[in-house]
Amino acid sequence: MTRLSVNINKIATLRNSRGGNMPDVCKAALDCERFGAEGITVHPRPDHRHIRYEDVRDLSKILTTEFNIEGYPSEDFIRLVCEVHPAQVTLVPDAPDAITSNAGWDTRTNLDMLKKIVSTFKSEGIRVSIFLDPVKELVPYAAETGTDRIELYTEGYAKGYVTDPAAAIAPYAETALEAAKHGLGVNGGHDLSLENLKYFAQHIPNLDEVSIGHALICDALYLGLENTVRLYLNQLR
Repeated sequence: MTRLSVNINKIATLRNSRGGNMPDVCKAALDCERFGAEGITVHPRPDHRHIRYEDVRDLSKILTTEFNIEGYPSEDFIRLVCEVHPAQVTLVPDAPDAITSNAGWDTRTNLDMLKKIVSTFKSEGIRVSIFLDPVKELVPYAAETGTDRIELYTEGYAKGYVTDPAAAIAPYAETALEAAKHGLGVNGGHDLSLENLKYFAQHIPNLDEVSIGHALICDALYLGLENTVRLYLNQLR
């Protein structure tokens, strides 16, 4: 069964735009869990423009589902993750000024660096996932790092789905099959939505988890958070 992890970055963005604590990030995360979400995802960035490091610490004390922390493995990020011990850390090759994630790792070029970082987190008992483009040739190098999973960067799928779903999903399915050959779990995330999620989940073998934030929070503005979480869960069932 594919798990739904709700990325709550956008809730923090709204809070930060005004100051204060409205909306309350921790309450929103607990509500998502109460409405059926099987995980909470955050992606703290160096400028703290949405999720702040203190949010991560606060959330780690109260969440009862899986906590997934995404981000570029800077020294500060590594220290934070080792401090709070989430269920999963997802390594993303974001530049400090990136608006949002826009590419996966070149696991061949960054093999030695990733090996060291993966080893650090696994020694702390934290499951590791590496953000990856749908390029099956990169999967053996991902496996060599010691990672537990890959997370497929799904922006290309979301764009292609509008005109040709079969063509859009093909490289993702191939990459997922390659991951299975190397004993890696598969996650997915970025631009997944109510429109394209069901088809993605149906055609990606052994899909463990999807992380969805922007589209889900946008839908919640019209449909309500509880209803929206349940609609996304229905697409995975």
